[in-house]
Amino acid sequence: MEKIIFDKLQAMEEECNRLTGLLSQPEVVADRVKCSDARYARYARRCGQLREAVNKFQDYKGVLEQMEESKSILRDQGGGDEELRGLAQSELKELEKRKVELEGELKSLLRPERQDDERPVIVEIRAGAGGEEASLFAGDLFRLYCKYAEGKGWKAEVMDSHPAGRGGFKEIIFGVGGKGAYHRLKYEGGVHRVQRVPVTESQGRIHTSTVTVAVLPEAKEIEVKIDPEELRVDTFRSSGPGGQHVNVTDSAVRITHLPTGIVVQCQDEKSQHKNRAKAMRVLRARLLRYLKEKEEERISDDRRAQVGRAKRSEKIRTYNFSQGRVTDHRIGLTLHKLDQVLKGNLDELINALAQKLEAD
Repeated sequence: MEKIIFDKLQAMEEECNRLTGLLSQPEVVADRVKCSDARYARYARRCGQLREAVNKFQDYKGVLEQMEESKSILRDQGGGDEELRGLAQSELKELEKRKVELEGELKSLLRPERQDDERPVIVEIRAGAGGEEASLFAGDLFRLYCKYAEGKGWKAEVMDSHPAGRGGFKEIIFGVGGKGAYHRLKYEGGVHRVQRVPVTESQGRIHTSTVTVAVLPEAKEIEVKIDPEELRVDTFRSSGPGGQHVNVTDSAVRITHLPTGIVVQCQDEKSQHKNRAKAMRVLRARLLRYLKEKEEERISDDRRAQVGRAKRSEKIRTYNFSQGRVTDHRIGLTLHKLDQVLKGNLDELINALAQKLEAD
């Protein structure tokens, strides 16, 4: 590992240890009940931000120590106990492999783009090609992500939806809040393809449909300045499928950001105030993405080619029901565990994606 990276991790460990010590001091603990921005909350928040990298750095230092012990055995034995030498050599080989893995993980944790990883996210799912079958699979993906969020202890909250019957959606937008939500879900952005026999197919033919998924880190008000004079706000009566759940008041809200032309709307709440608040959250997230994409237009062609794999226009994954498999095209990984994936067991896919894509 490069000395500059090692030194930075060492400094992070020292800061984390210092903050841990401060958190046990009586005057800091007493501060805890005074206000939400008390020293205790600030220290605990910063300590939490450092903890993952610090724990992994401690693991890394432990591996280095074990490697030195194995090397010492090899030096001391010389032409002695061959069995002991063999064990030391075998252990050293495994430790070297673990050392390389930890170095890659630590470098990933230090990348600047990881500053978004602890944010809550807004996920937008839209039916693509395939008509009703695409809408049905949009519903399947929504339920998949809700199950995944539930398993992680995160909270999923619907922001806006356009149901299409049979449990499907033409579009559904929802927020997911919880530690590491964006870090895990950011790999889901792109075109998801499904191959299966639709429920409406009478002759058993397999159809191919697509659904697009966008995953946006939720922006804070201080990060995206929105001038109220640049907004056009329209209200209307929300409605559900087949004319159901029609409100008798203008509670649905549509907001247009005039400079960019970005339009968002929310109608799932009965309160116009709540719908407007949700719409503004979605608008801030889309504006943050818009600003980042504008910045990416200025970077080199080589860098833009790397960023390109996160574009929604690219097919990222295929779900083949007849073969019970899921294939992620970005890393060439196929799992014959479709039933488990649909139940929200995404970690095997996401872990493989993180290891491959963050190492590139």
